[in-house]
Amino acid sequence: MNLSWNEFPFIAIPATLCWLAAGLLACRRPQSSRSVYIVDALAITGIVLFAVFIAAFWNALSRPPLRTMGETRLWYALFMALTGYVIYRRWRYPWLLLLSAIVATAFTAINLLKPEIHSIALMPALQSFFFIPHVIIYILAYALFGVATLAAGVLLVRRRKNGNHFELLTFVDNLVHIGFGFLVLGLLLGAIWAKEAWGHYWSWDPKETLAFITGAAYLVYIHLRHQGREDNLVIWTIPAAFLLLLLGWFGTTLFPGSSLHLYS
Repeated sequence: MNLSWNEFPFIAIPATLCWLAAGLLACRRPQSSRSVYIVDALAITGIVLFAVFIAAFWNALSRPPLRTMGETRLWYALFMALTGYVIYRRWRYPWLLLLSAIVATAFTAINLLKPEIHSIALMPALQSFFFIPHVIIYILAYALFGVATLAAGVLLVRRRKNGNHFELLTFVDNLVHIGFGFLVLGLLLGAIWAKEAWGHYWSWDPKETLAFITGAAYLVYIHLRHQGREDNLVIWTIPAAFLLLLLGWFGTTLFPGSSLHLYS
């Protein structure tokens, strides 16, 4: 099956409606066993629809849809919805299912308004085995950090109102640890890919420099938490690090000098 950006609205709109409906229903109180099943059905339906589009789009392009900024937003929306649902099923945080759905919908809406269609051809450097796992693992790490940022925001609000919420803080720690693991793995794969494509592992171009700074920022949070710090200043490290992540992802062209990592 082949699908293009022309068919994207017919998949994206039902999928995002399913995600939002699942999040809203999950946040209702009280919840019956029937409503839990409906939440599962809606969330899974939206995820499957989106995944099917990506697979069919991949087939139509005859290359992985990972080259342009719009194509990476596809994966981010999918991983945000998937991560929010997995967390909801494991830890029963309905508000996180809804917030993840809202972010996934926002990224999908950007693609509906600005699909960023480019040539289907891949430049020689992108015709590497390491291109696909490097980008996919990085986007998964971005999604985990995005969910961690949402959870950190809720934690800051709750702590201001009524106490410490240690369980939620531990949950945030777990997300950051897992996301950092994927980030490091993606970084290593990227270095191997760079060696194969350009002859050196690291060039300190704007995107690589920002990737290093972003990883260091999350490492600062991990280090402070291992020291036993629990104050709000430490928690604010997470949204600060995520802003650096977004700058490295979307803002590479804002810096002087050429980058080898432009999505065009």
